[in-house]
Amino acid sequence: MSTVAPPPEPLRWHIDLDRYLNPFLPASVLPRLPAPAAHFLGYRTPDQPPRSLGNLLVVFWTFIGIFSSLTIIGAVVQEIPSFRNVPTIVGSFGAAAVLDFYAIESPLAQPRNTFVGQTISSVIGISVCKLFQLSPQKFESVRWIAGSLACATATTAMGLAGAVHPPAGATALMAVMDDSVVALGWFFIAPVLFGSALMLSIALLINNIQRRFPYYWWSPGPTGTFWSETGTELEGSGKKSIGAESSASETKAGRPASCLEDVEMQVRFGFAEGCELVVSKGLVQVPSGVYLSHEEKGILDRLSQRL
Repeated sequence: MSTVAPPPEPLRWHIDLDRYLNPFLPASVLPRLPAPAAHFLGYRTPDQPPRSLGNLLVVFWTFIGIFSSLTIIGAVVQEIPSFRNVPTIVGSFGAAAVLDFYAIESPLAQPRNTFVGQTISSVIGISVCKLFQLSPQKFESVRWIAGSLACATATTAMGLAGAVHPPAGATALMAVMDDSVVALGWFFIAPVLFGSALMLSIALLINNIQRRFPYYWWSPGPTGTFWSETGTELEGSGKKSIGAESSASETKAGRPASCLEDVEMQVRFGFAEGCELVVSKGLVQVPSGVYLSHEEKGILDRLSQRL
């Protein structure tokens, strides 16, 4: 008799949006892209082990990346007419550059954290600022409280969204404390996302020369499992009918039909009942809650083809 697990203690409550979003998001298309394009988008095949680089080479590429990215952002922003009153380089981009070109293995530096974190922080920072500006006579005297509230709220939202990006905390603070940014209002979101996209483009080029970036675009876990499981069930049903039709020939060869059916049942349902990872010819089934990297999935797929 199965027992129901007790609910977790309040101290262990945890919100994981990826658990609900990832199954329905499209699976990665990087493995299907041409090799050069996939390489500079961060994809590596299982037979491409990561290189171990000394810190001299790492800081060399870090210097090249940070200098070139901030220089290009500043030059481009000055040439866009609608960005005339925008700071040439948003202050939080300095911290973002350190993550994007030095700490590239950190989850805090991955594209999802960058764009989701910066978007959340920009929106929250501007919203808090406008809320406090409803009382313009008292705004300057309580502005420091608004800045603290904006940064704290933005960090909380990023944590719940699984997209913490430390430079975005500075973005939320700037949206309240920097007069030139406050004057921009909602338009501040545009230069923040534009600069982030430009820096990411440069990071993809420089970081993938001798290193790898990003390690993932959305999540380290798989996406699109809902759609793949649906296809697997249909494939499993077809295999079962084929096995039933060939039961007579299997019996003649010395293998009872019941044996084949048991194997098919195990492949289709064993992982759901016993939380098993099942690998059979042409089929890999992973239990929900188990996350595999592209490299790990590639290894299992190759094993499946060799059976």
